[in-house]
Amino acid sequence: MRLAVIAVGRLKDGPERELCERYRERGVALGRGIGLSGPDIVEIAEGRGRRADERKREEAQAILAKAQPGLIIALDERGRQLGSEAFATRLATARDSGTGHASLIIGGADGLSEEIRDKADITLAFGALTIPHQIVRALVLEQLYRAMTIISGHPYHRV
Repeated sequence: MRLAVIAVGRLKDGPERELCERYRERGVALGRGIGLSGPDIVEIAEGRGRRADERKREEAQAILAKAQPGLIIALDERGRQLGSEAFATRLATARDSGTGHASLIIGGADGLSEEIRDKADITLAFGALTIPHQIVRALVLEQLYRAMTIISGHPYHRV
């Protein structure tokens, strides 16, 4: 199953990009042996509309143009919380059932449109706090790597 993180906005050079790249590289290396490839990073330009709803609608169109058919996971503060082991199980189940792609979607400053949330198979939150999208990207990539370690039986994840 091919993994993709589709994120509105671009990361500039700096510690956030370095951290994201570290977890992405770890995931690429570990995923090969467990039937997962990627994660690929797809950056979407921020919407140019004057109002938040216009910007979210523009971003949603760009996101949906890049998301492959398969498992869609939206990261949104209104989502539910899921533990790392349950997240890993969800990915493994999708992989084992023949799902070809999993897209993890991170919105921009205005969040995700209702259209994206409605199309998502799972809407996840990293708690009730509002977290900058650059930090959410690092958290998503770390959790993908953690899920891969859980699936592979690697000792990275401890309870």
